Amino acid sequence: MTSISSQQLHDISTQIENLTIEEGLQFIAKEFKSGITFSTSFSFEDQAITHAIVSQQLPITIFTLDTGRLFAETYSVWNNTNEKYHTHIQAYYPQHIALEKFIHEKGPNSFYESVNNRKECCYIRKVEPLQRALAGKSIWITGLRSEHSLNRHSLNMIEWDDTNKIIKYNPLLHWSTNQVKSYIQQNHIPYNSLHDKGFISIGCAPCTRAIKEGEDFRAGRWWWEDNSKKECGLHSH
Repeated sequence: MTSISSQQLHDISTQIENLTIEEGLQFIAKEFKSGITFSTSFSFEDQAITHAIVSQQLPITIFTLDTGRLFAETYSVWNNTNEKYHTHIQAYYPQHIALEKFIHEKGPNSFYESVNNRKECCYIRKVEPLQRALAGKSIWITGLRSEHSLNRHSLNMIEWDDTNKIIKYNPLLHWSTNQVKSYIQQNHIPYNSLHDKGFISIGCAPCTRAIKEGEDFRAGRWWWEDNSKKECGLHSH
C-alpha cells in the first residue's frame, strides 16, 4: 500500500493504546475492513493473537512461514491449532530453486560458518516468503513484544514498515511474559511444548536452543553469533 502519514499512525495509536487485544483487533478490522493479515510462528504470543482473531471470527487472514527446518513440536501445535479452531493456516515456503542452489553450493548447515551464510539462509527460507505473503496487504499483525530484545524497546504498537511498505500492528507490544502465559492458560489455548523446556524464542531447530536463567530472551537464537541485536530480517528496525 502507499505510505501513511505519521499523524495518521499517531491517531490510530491513540485510539487503540488502551484497548484489550480483542478490542484492538476489532478496531483494526473495522477501520481497514480488508487486507489485514497475521503472521504466526506458533509462539506463546502468536497463539494468543490467533485465539483473539478466530474466537471473534474477524476478517483477518493467518499465515505462517514453513522454513523446512522447524521443530516437530511446532508442527504439532500448528496441527492442534487448526483442529481446535477449525481453521486452515496458510503456509508459505521457500522458493525451491533458490534453496536448492544454496544447499548445493554451501551445504545444509552452512549457516553455522558465517553470519553472511546465516542471513542468506534466513532470507531464502523466511524473508522472501514473507514478502510474498504480505504482497497486496494493508496491515501486518505481529506478535512482537518489547521484552523480547533491547532493539524492540523503541517499537510502537502501530508503525509503518518501510521495507515491506505496510502498516504493522503489534498488539502485545507492552504485555509481560506473565500476561501472555495467563492469557494462554485462561483461554485453554494450545501452545508449543518447547516453552515448558526453556525455549523462549522458537525458530528453526538448528538455530534455536533453550536459554539459561538470567540470559536474554533472544540468547537462544543463533547463539554461536556474538551480536546482541540478532534478527533474521523479518523485522527491520
